[in-house]
Amino acid sequence: MHLTAGLKKRSPYGATLAEAVRENLADTARALGESVRDVRGYEYAVINDHALFPFRYAARPRPLDRARLPSKTSPTRFRLLRAHGPEPQDTLFELDDDLTTDDYIGLHEAFEELGASTKLVCVFFTADPESGVHAIHWGEGYLEPDRTFTWPYKEQLPVARQLPG
Repeated sequence: MHLTAGLKKRSPYGATLAEAVRENLADTARALGESVRDVRGYEYAVINDHALFPFRYAARPRPLDRARLPSKTSPTRFRLLRAHGPEPQDTLFELDDDLTTDDYIGLHEAFEELGASTKLVCVFFTADPESGVHAIHWGEGYLEPDRTFTWPYKEQLPVARQLPG
């Protein structure tokens, strides 16, 4: 669709693909009799108390350890990753209630729509309009302060090859 429309910029492709993946995961969850929850206007598949969070992290093949959120990422995405993602493996010290700010608490507050016990499973992939999807990974991604990720658990999934059309 991106190429057919003659678009030169890749940002429409990324946004359209992200929505298509999210919708497909939601439709698949419904077909399996699982939950779909609306978070700020976006539907997320929730399977066995795990919300699936799809994200295209690059427009070309790139290792998962190079994934990084853009600086203009929405507060909703930050909060999803902080509140429902894994806890950091090692912390220098625990933050007492008197050391946290309202902003910090807000970023770590679970979405009521998902429930406090729902964990986030990241479904990260690379793709471009010419080649399609290059790689897909899923796992638990802890968001670091520099917007990169630490992966306590990750797995690369096989990519289905496109049929000539």
